[in-house]
Amino acid sequence: MALLNPEGVTFEFEVPVVVVGAGACGLVAALAAHDAGQAVMILERDENPTGSTSLSAGLIPAPCTRLQREAGIEDSPELFAADIVAKTHDRTPHDQALVAAQAAGPMIDWLMDTHGVELELVTGFLYPGHSRMRMHGPKSRTGADLEQALLAAVSNAGIDLITGASVEDIYADASGRVVGVRCRRSDGATEDLGCKALVLASCGFAGDPQMVRQYIPEIADAECCGHLSNTGDAVKWGTALGAATADMAGYQGHGSVAHPHSLPLTWAVITKGGILLNTAGERFSNEMRGYSEHGAEVAAQPDHVAWDIFGASGHEAAEGFYDYREIRKLGAVKTANTLGELAEATGLPLASIKAEFDAIEEAAREGKPDRFGRVFVEADLLKPPFYAVKVNGALFHTQGGLVIDAQARVLRSSGEPLPNLFAGGGAARGVSGDSNYGYLSGNGLLSATTFGRLAGMSAAQVAEAG
Repeated sequence: MALLNPEGVTFEFEVPVVVVGAGACGLVAALAAHDAGQAVMILERDENPTGSTSLSAGLIPAPCTRLQREAGIEDSPELFAADIVAKTHDRTPHDQALVAAQAAGPMIDWLMDTHGVELELVTGFLYPGHSRMRMHGPKSRTGADLEQALLAAVSNAGIDLITGASVEDIYADASGRVVGVRCRRSDGATEDLGCKALVLASCGFAGDPQMVRQYIPEIADAECCGHLSNTGDAVKWGTALGAATADMAGYQGHGSVAHPHSLPLTWAVITKGGILLNTAGERFSNEMRGYSEHGAEVAAQPDHVAWDIFGASGHEAAEGFYDYREIRKLGAVKTANTLGELAEATGLPLASIKAEFDAIEEAAREGKPDRFGRVFVEADLLKPPFYAVKVNGALFHTQGGLVIDAQARVLRSSGEPLPNLFAGGGAARGVSGDSNYGYLSGNGLLSATTFGRLAGMSAAQVAEAG
């Protein structure tokens, strides 16, 4: 990765807006720039665009969408922003959270109404930290289907997408203005492409072990279930140009990844009274704190694994998720009609399992928080049949990155914007604070799509003026 001097360089081909990366952020940015009247080219390293988007559940939180209104759900950007900031313990700036919250609803309606992306509102359970049902995603609840829907929209719009094109270097002048990129094709050949504005949508650095160990040592030894092409390129280019970074210790972990199958088990099973037991058959945390912080929690347990235990209501909620159906096909979901059968199916000590069930029942009966601070009510108490999945803790994607403003312009350390560089998604600082506990469900795709759209719109303005 390098910055190249453009002096004396003549680009054989130039396009107004170049987007690096064809995940949700890059595809949305390209659609936005195209809608603003500018020609766009997307450069994607992989032969088949997938990215972090395809590894997700494909859910985007957004308030005040038409789907929310049709469902009779009252929400507001202010309420959503407050939820975001509360989850980070006030570590995310409120103005940044509000920008994302205000942009999210119109972005969802735009994708649906202008570009034919089919989404639906997830109802039936409330994700931890969200005060309203505001998750939007494809019917399958898979990021792969969201990615395919966005790829179809890009294709229908006639936007050029070049795969197998790994952007290696950036041409920038002394003022920090980007004038082009150099990419390497799958056959090893290099090509130079001029541009008037550049959008970095190449996600974060979860696929660079050295950067993970440098910035997030607590999760460095956990499994990486994210996209391994996320090697921090945007951060490396941006800092070389003098850009500021923030929240580099922020990340989305996941404490419920089926082991050894590497498929995420939805946290919906936890919201329906589910619990986590380590190999000693003991609970070790308040599971309702969220799935991100439990990545490190589970990874710290003996053998780095735990068992997700849930009941029929959790199973029914999970059935709507493709990954869960796949986990079941692989035989990873164990069932039991008694605690004795549960102990036999999992290999956990029966006495320990029974002690934990008794403690939960006692806390619910007394109406008091349990020893971890979790509040159980009568409806939460698990009853046969029981379901169990062996899980480990994992790193999905990082949430820190280049500092951007409300127009998704990349900012220098001084606070001044670079002339024509924009970023979103994992390439930019997200809204999840500086640790794992700040990740509110859907924050990754929220940052990807909202700041992606803002980046595309802003890049188009700069390209038109330039």
